[in-house]
Amino acid sequence: MSLTVEIVATKPYEGQKPGTSGLRKKVKVFTQPNYTENFVQAILEANGAALVGSTLVVGGDGRFYCKEAAELIVRLSAANGVSKLLVGQNGILSTPAVSSLIRHNKALGGIVLTASHNPGGPENDFGIKFNCENGGPAPDAFTNHIYKITTEIKEYKLVRNLQIDISKVGVTSFDIAGKPFTVEVIDSVANYVRHMEEIFDFAKLKDFVSGKATGKPLKMRIDAMNGVTGSYVREIFLNRLGATESSVVHTTPLPDFGGLHPDPNLTYAKDLVDTVAQGDYDIGAAFDGDGDRNMIIGSKAFFVTPSDSLAVIAHYLEAIPYFQKNGVQGFARSMPTASAVDLVGRKLGKEVFEVPTGWKYFGNLMDAGRLCLCGEESFGTGSNHIREKDGIWAVLAWISVMQHTGKGIEDILKQHWSVYGRNYFTRYDYEECASDPCNEMVSTMETTITAPEFVGKSFSSGGKTYKVKEADNFSYTDPVDKSVATKQGLRIVFEDGSRIVVRLSGTGSSGATVRLYIDSYEKENVLGQASVMLKPLIDIALEISQLPKFTGRNAPTVIT
Repeated sequence: MSLTVEIVATKPYEGQKPGTSGLRKKVKVFTQPNYTENFVQAILEANGAALVGSTLVVGGDGRFYCKEAAELIVRLSAANGVSKLLVGQNGILSTPAVSSLIRHNKALGGIVLTASHNPGGPENDFGIKFNCENGGPAPDAFTNHIYKITTEIKEYKLVRNLQIDISKVGVTSFDIAGKPFTVEVIDSVANYVRHMEEIFDFAKLKDFVSGKATGKPLKMRIDAMNGVTGSYVREIFLNRLGATESSVVHTTPLPDFGGLHPDPNLTYAKDLVDTVAQGDYDIGAAFDGDGDRNMIIGSKAFFVTPSDSLAVIAHYLEAIPYFQKNGVQGFARSMPTASAVDLVGRKLGKEVFEVPTGWKYFGNLMDAGRLCLCGEESFGTGSNHIREKDGIWAVLAWISVMQHTGKGIEDILKQHWSVYGRNYFTRYDYEECASDPCNEMVSTMETTITAPEFVGKSFSSGGKTYKVKEADNFSYTDPVDKSVATKQGLRIVFEDGSRIVVRLSGTGSSGATVRLYIDSYEKENVLGQASVMLKPLIDIALEISQLPKFTGRNAPTVIT
C-alpha cells in the first residue's frame, strides 16, 4: 500500500539557532507542538537537492525523548525524499558510531539525538545536530542555513501513517507516493566495534588486559555513566579484551542516566574517582552521555588533564597500528586547550593547528590530509578515523600506550613532563548564569584588553608578576577553505607563555555558561600541585574579568 505525504502548516519558533554542536534545549521545549518537526524539516531542506534519493544515519544517546524523536525523523525523512535510513536499534547510537556509519556507508549525513554531557530526563535536556557526509558536525555555513530556514518556515512534510518498530533489527521497505523508502534498523554496536578492531591490535591488548603477557591482569574501572557507551563498553572491554565483569559499571543506558550527570570530570564522575583513589585499579575511565568525551585517571586517581592526554597520545602514536599503517600527519587543539601538544608537534616536525572550540573545525584539516590527531580541553580526544571526538577510542589508545611502555599512567606523565615540561591547566565553569550580565562582562573585558595600553601592562599576585604580550578576541581563518570564525573567546597571552581565556559556552540549554581557562607552562618545576601553581594567575583573571561582580558567583559550579 502506498503511503501519502502530508503537508502540515506551521510557524517559526524563536531561538532555533544551533550552538557549537547542534540545538540543545529542555525536553519541554522540544515537545512543544511542531518544535522538533520544524527543526528537522530545516535540517532536511538545508541539504537541498542532494537529499532526494539519499541515505541518512539516525541515532542518539538514549536520553528521554530519543526514541520518539527518532521515529518522528523517520516519518519526516520519508516525506522529504530520503531513500534509506540506517537507524540504531531503539534509536541508540553513540556519536562516534554515527560518524563511523556515515563514512562506512557513504551516507549524505546523520541526525544525532543528543545533548552530550548535559543531564537527561523529562525535566532536563535534549538535543539534535546534523553531521555531514564526512561524518563530522555541520560547519557554520550549514548550521547558519538551517537557522535561516527555521526563521522562515511555513510548513513541513510528514508521512503520518508510517509505522516502524525500531526496537527490532531488520529491514522494512515502504512505498511513499510511488517511491521506495527503506528503514534498516541496525545493531547499535557492531560497525563501531569492527572499526576499533581495524585501528588497534585487540589480540595484543587482550593479552595485556588479561595478564597473559605480563603475569598481572590490568585492573580497570570503566564507568559508562548510564549513557550510550554501556553496550559498547561491554562488547569491547568484556567480550573482546577479556576484562572481568567488575571492571565496568553503569553500563545500562537510561533515559535520565540514572540520575547521574553524564559529564566525565572530577566533579560529576566522583564515584569513579573515589573508587580508583583507593589504589586497587591501574586505570579508570568515564564517558559522557553520547560517548564522545572521556576522562582518564591512573592508580590512586592520578588525574590526566585532557591537554596532557592529547600530548601523550601524540608522542606514542607508534603504539597504535592504525598510525603505523596510515602515517602521522599534523596535530590540532582548540584554542582554550593547553599547548602541550604543540611541544610534541614541534619535536616531531609536524604541523600544529589552533582552532576555535567545536569539533567541526577539525574536519576540513582532516579531509585535506593535514591532521591525524586532535583534542579539546573539554575531555574530547580523537583522530582522523572518524570526524568526531571518540571516548572509547581514547581509552583504547591509553591502554595501547601502557602496553607499549610497560609503565603506569602516573609514570608515563612524569616521563613526558621530564622531556617536554608541563602545562599547568585548569578550567572554571560558572553554569546557568543570567545571560545579559555575562554578555556585558565579555563586552567590558574585550574593551579593556583590546585597548592599546593593555599590551605591556603587568599584573602581580601571590609573589608572581605577569606581563601582557598580546590580547584579543580570538579569530580563525580555516587554512583549507579560508572561511573565517570571529569572536571565539577572549585571550590574554603573557610573556612567559601563560594564558587566560574567557568565553561563553554554546553547549548549554538555558542561561549562559561562563568558562575561565588558565594555562601556565613550567619547564623545570613539573611536579607541583596545579591549584597552588595556578592560584596567582586565577586571581589575576578574576580581577581583569570582574567575573564575580557580573555573575554574582563567588565560586565556580565545576573546576577541572
